[in-house]
Amino acid sequence: MSSVAVLTQESFNEHRSGLQPEQVKGPSGAEDEDSLPTYKDAFPPLPEKPLPEGVQETGNAWTSKIKPLKSSLITQVFHVPLEERKYKDINQFGEGDQAKVCLDIMHKTGAHLELSMAKDQGLSIMVSGKHDAVMKARKEIVSRLQTQASATVAIPKEHHRFVIGKSGEKLQELELKTATKIQIPRPEDPSNLIKISGTKEGLEKAKHEILLISAEQDKRAVERMNIEKVYHPFITGAYNKLVGELMQETGARINVPPPSVNKTEIVITGEKEQVALAIAKIKKIYEEKKKNATTIAVEVKKSQHKYVIGPKGNTLQEILDRTGVSVEIPPLDSSSETVILRGEPDRLGQALTEVYAKANSYTVSSVSAPSWLHRFIIGKKGQNLAKITQQMPKVHIEFTEGEDKITLEGPTKDVQIVHGQIEVIVTDLISRMDYTEISVDPKFHRHLIGKGGANINRIKELHKVSVRIPPDNEKSNLIRIEGDPQGVQEAKKELLELASRMENERTKDMIIEQRFHRAIIGQKGEKIKEVRDKFPEVIINFPDPTQKSDIVQLRGPRNEVEKCTKFMQKIVAEMVENSFSVSVPIFKQFHKNIIGKGGANIKKIREETNTKIDLPAENSNSEMIVITGKKANCEAAKNRILAIQKELANITELEVSIPSKLHNSLIGSKGRFVRSIMEECGGVHIHFPTEGSGIDAVTIRGPVEEVEKAKKQLLSLAEEKQTKSHTVELRAKPEYHKFLIGKGGGNIRKVRDSTGARIIFPTAEDKDQELITVIGTEEAVAEAQKELEALIKSLDNVVEDFMIVDPKHHRFFVLRRGQVLREIADEYGGVMVSFPRTGTQSDKVTLKGAKDCVEAAKKRILELIEDLDAQVTMECVIPQKFHRSIMGPKGSRIQQITKDHNVQIKFPDREDQQAPSADAPVQENGEANGEVKEPADPLVPKKCDVIVLSGRKERCEAAVEALKALVPVTIAVEVPFELHRYIIGQKGSGIRKMMDEFEVNIQVPAHELQSDIISISGLASHLDRAKEGLLERVKELQAEQEDRALRSFKLIITVDPKYHPKIIGRKGAIITQIRNQHEVNIQFPEKNDENQDQITITGYEQNALAARDAIQTIVGDLEEMISEDITLDSRVHARIIGARGKGIRKIMDEFKVDVRFPPSGAADPNLVTVTGRPEQVDEAIDHLLNLEEEYLSDVVENEAKMAYMKPSGSTASSMEEPRGPSKGFVVREAPWASGNEKAPDMSSSEEFPSFGAPVTNARSSPWGPKRF
Repeated sequence: MSSVAVLTQESFNEHRSGLQPEQVKGPSGAEDEDSLPTYKDAFPPLPEKPLPEGVQETGNAWTSKIKPLKSSLITQVFHVPLEERKYKDINQFGEGDQAKVCLDIMHKTGAHLELSMAKDQGLSIMVSGKHDAVMKARKEIVSRLQTQASATVAIPKEHHRFVIGKSGEKLQELELKTATKIQIPRPEDPSNLIKISGTKEGLEKAKHEILLISAEQDKRAVERMNIEKVYHPFITGAYNKLVGELMQETGARINVPPPSVNKTEIVITGEKEQVALAIAKIKKIYEEKKKNATTIAVEVKKSQHKYVIGPKGNTLQEILDRTGVSVEIPPLDSSSETVILRGEPDRLGQALTEVYAKANSYTVSSVSAPSWLHRFIIGKKGQNLAKITQQMPKVHIEFTEGEDKITLEGPTKDVQIVHGQIEVIVTDLISRMDYTEISVDPKFHRHLIGKGGANINRIKELHKVSVRIPPDNEKSNLIRIEGDPQGVQEAKKELLELASRMENERTKDMIIEQRFHRAIIGQKGEKIKEVRDKFPEVIINFPDPTQKSDIVQLRGPRNEVEKCTKFMQKIVAEMVENSFSVSVPIFKQFHKNIIGKGGANIKKIREETNTKIDLPAENSNSEMIVITGKKANCEAAKNRILAIQKELANITELEVSIPSKLHNSLIGSKGRFVRSIMEECGGVHIHFPTEGSGIDAVTIRGPVEEVEKAKKQLLSLAEEKQTKSHTVELRAKPEYHKFLIGKGGGNIRKVRDSTGARIIFPTAEDKDQELITVIGTEEAVAEAQKELEALIKSLDNVVEDFMIVDPKHHRFFVLRRGQVLREIADEYGGVMVSFPRTGTQSDKVTLKGAKDCVEAAKKRILELIEDLDAQVTMECVIPQKFHRSIMGPKGSRIQQITKDHNVQIKFPDREDQQAPSADAPVQENGEANGEVKEPADPLVPKKCDVIVLSGRKERCEAAVEALKALVPVTIAVEVPFELHRYIIGQKGSGIRKMMDEFEVNIQVPAHELQSDIISISGLASHLDRAKEGLLERVKELQAEQEDRALRSFKLIITVDPKYHPKIIGRKGAIITQIRNQHEVNIQFPEKNDENQDQITITGYEQNALAARDAIQTIVGDLEEMISEDITLDSRVHARIIGARGKGIRKIMDEFKVDVRFPPSGAADPNLVTVTGRPEQVDEAIDHLLNLEEEYLSDVVENEAKMAYMKPSGSTASSMEEPRGPSKGFVVREAPWASGNEKAPDMSSSEEFPSFGAPVTNARSSPWGPKRF
């Protein structure tokens, strides 16, 4: 009789779960068995490959196994059905988020992924790579490309640790195998539910595996026994031997708490039979000992308990092993000295003997030794003590700080030997060692130690002693010296001498401005190191930069401190001289010209004048340029910057056409030729086009006259280059160059005009400072060369001449370190002018240099003397309250008058200050003025109001007029009070800007005065412009007020709230467009407002009305719209909406309608609302219904296919239930029906392996030999 096996969906699910008790009913008897296909017909066997020679085939073909050859790389294919796909937008296949996820998975795991789309819109993913990489990629694919479900499984709490496994390995293996995420509650959490998340198929696999692990653990048992702690040693035995034997004999695991843990519970785990056997044996031991054992109590000193216990309790175990008696020692924190022995009566005597022997085997002793000797007994790095401990390792030696004794502990004999050895060492040390203490003020301690301990280490080495200086935090003045008696005395003497010397040292505080500290110290302390090396005995301390202190402290021997002080004062004086500062007001628009291209101009001025020049930030309103350095250098830099501004005030730009092929030759080597033209023509800027551009236009920019001059020279030079150009080089000492050039280039211009040749002198950047180049026609160059060589030859002819100068004028020439003489030397070829020494009363002045230079210098000196002889003194009376204003910022205005009129100006002292004493007359600009007693006549001006001017009469008169013009005048301007705050501006910015712009002081009355009058103070020439500017600002503010009033027109319109979202638009697009188009502000009501239908429009009246019309137009259009509900199968909603709403947005934009889908949980999930104009709504509905019909056919087709596919989880099972139990696919004569074999497990990768998956050898299968 043939057997029939039925493999139904239900039986398959039962097999997979392994836990469903229901049995599947067999097929109806009415079915004709003969009509069923046999197993071999349905599943024909693959043809067998012939076996290689020498290999015998086993008898049973079903159970034979061919060992597979495993590859290191494997390939698996995963399928994600459409309904489980996370990304369902078909239009974006191969791109978008899905592609990004796949690339990320490949990058993370190292596996290779290939995606393909099945006909049913499911996703097939082929993964290739190493086994681990494929498994990780599979987990990532499931979690990131497949929709996730979750489930829980309940197993006993004690089984959770078996699911986790050692170090979580089992859990990781489960997660990889099932491609799920498994969350196990923490030990403190009372819940026994394990949460699993992943695909439906993965959930079932994971649940099955977890339940199998739990079922396996159910076979094991855990028992707990409470046995008195005192009997635990008899159960464990000595060194845990007995408990080990019990575990080996019974196979159960026995856990006895250690002696340190105060627990009575013994835990036994294992198979139920094993546990029962172990419990029986433990009970037997316990009852036997409880019945037979007796106790005795003995007193043992507390200090000896540790010897009875032994290292790590070994002595107690040893006694237990030898005698079978347990020794119970009281805990360390107990004061009890009673030791209890528990065991067989006949063994207690032997155990007691051993306890006393162990207790008395060790002893404690002490040796008297002064505490200061302890470290000598120990020796350097413990060398002395190591010798003793190596011989007697069981003896413990303890030194206690501050105590005059050494404690010894160990075996009695060894302790006695060590005691004797240490006593000998102590006696020896006392006989040849000494110590003393000296008192030294703690403030000198660090100086005794020296830098890096240099002083104290020298004393230690020299006298072979140890010196202990207390740390600063102890604030002790006792220094202890220990060592050889003679060395101690010598070290004491030296230290006291050092301390005495320090007490006689002097400390001096120097006041040096903190801004100079860093400069004095220098980079990495290089400069201060030089000072310290010069004065090694002086200690120089600078304050911390954060303290903002100017005090620098010097300490050392009195004479050295004085010398160092003078030296540092000299350094500071030089720094002060170099820190003179002047501010130059320059129009903002000319700052970039002063800086020059790439900072060239400002760099040149800085280098040539040796000054620091700071320009205000580009976004700053300030026009002041600050120059810092020596006074003379600052004046020179200031003059050059002012000259640049003066030139820029009349700037023009001109283009000259010169063939581009001549440009390089006109520019010259490193720009020498063009630079000489620019310098000669007053610093015009000549710009040549980029090389190779082919452009002929050359741009010249600068003052009108200079531009014309540069143009002529360029064209002349170009013409020469085109005809025939000749070049000659001459050499002359650099100091002759200025004389050759002449004042304002006069000398060199004569040579050029007479010969027609161009003469180029080297610039400061050129390496060869002697080289002079002459360019032109051959004849012109020869003639110029002849003239120049004659001039140079005459300059080389040095002569010495004399002139008579009245001694009263000598001071003028040598004042300010001979500045006037330096200027003469620079201007006249380095001529040397020597005045007689002060006090010799000689009037003979010596001049040495080139003959022409000497003559020119004499002429200049005579001009200066003539000016000095013609000098007069004038008084200008101006009230003292205006002096500060006349001087200007940092004296800039008065300096300008002094320079313009070549006079000297002296301002009086302030009235409240004491007049200088008669024996110290005031000097100004080299002139000594005797004190003028203040007249008693009240009509005579006050001394503090009189400004004294010195110079030529006509210049002094002009300077007096200039001073009077600087006296500030005040005018009142009427400005409406309500505008004052706008004029002041935010944080005073508005009024500051006006004051800077017009160079006046503007005073606004206090708010409480409510006054309309604003005062303007300043120079008369500036007041009119400032008044006009202020009134202009008032007009602007009044216009702004009027404009604000017009702009605040408010209009309220009523619109049904249901239309508000449409008026606002998506992300506010529509309302923003209306606001921007009509320049109005539109406010919608808040949620809690009473008038929810009111919209407020604010702006100009005509704009507000236009915005209202625009909103009403939108509302009119919305009122014409209709809404229609249609029924669309909910299964196609997702496809119509598309990825991220892309599909539905396209439909809404195309038909200009709004489509609303039902929310999740709606009563009618198929109801869709379409809103818009009637004709557009109809067209949109037709389009949606067409899409439904198209997509629905795909859905029906997919569902039909799914009927033949394996279901995933409980959802599939529930869908099958209404149809009745399915018989599945039925075959006759199946292998599993012939014997005791079970139906194949379709979820098993062993029996149904994936493509490329490795196969593990397992039990024989009814499916025959494996061929993979």
